[in-house]
Amino acid sequence: MTATILPHPLLSLAVFVVWILLSNHVSVGVFVLAAVIAVAVPSMTAVYWPGRPSVRRPMVILEYAAIVLYDIVVSNIEVAKLVLFRRGDSLNSTFITVPLDLESPEAVTVLAGTITMTPGTLTADYDHEGHTLMVHCLNLKDEAEAVAQIKQRYESRLLRIFQ
Repeated sequence: MTATILPHPLLSLAVFVVWILLSNHVSVGVFVLAAVIAVAVPSMTAVYWPGRPSVRRPMVILEYAAIVLYDIVVSNIEVAKLVLFRRGDSLNSTFITVPLDLESPEAVTVLAGTITMTPGTLTADYDHEGHTLMVHCLNLKDEAEAVAQIKQRYESRLLRIFQ
């Protein structure tokens, strides 16, 4: 019975908390409306959630998160240096193709999001048939090195998490 009312309890909890925080005041009406929305949104979107991804090694998620956070900080500094101290014509801005070993759509989505969150790179396209990501790099020095870094730092860990 609970699964039909709350198909995704964590999403319901998140919606409830976010609604209360966005309301910026506490009252019975805010709590009631937050509860209604927290039940309605996951119920209405449940058909778009075919199943939950299987996470094989949840502790690797912490390692992955630490690496991503580190890369975001380092990339922010590098992009700031590029923007502040280099001329725009000296950048080697280009697209690269990253072949994927990942099978899970959730894992591919996490990888694409990670690449996009890291300053200086952006996931531009996913080729389902060729099983590749097209990534834009702000200042590419070596394409093979960039592909290897994405595969070693991110994809290898996502393979351990999801497959």
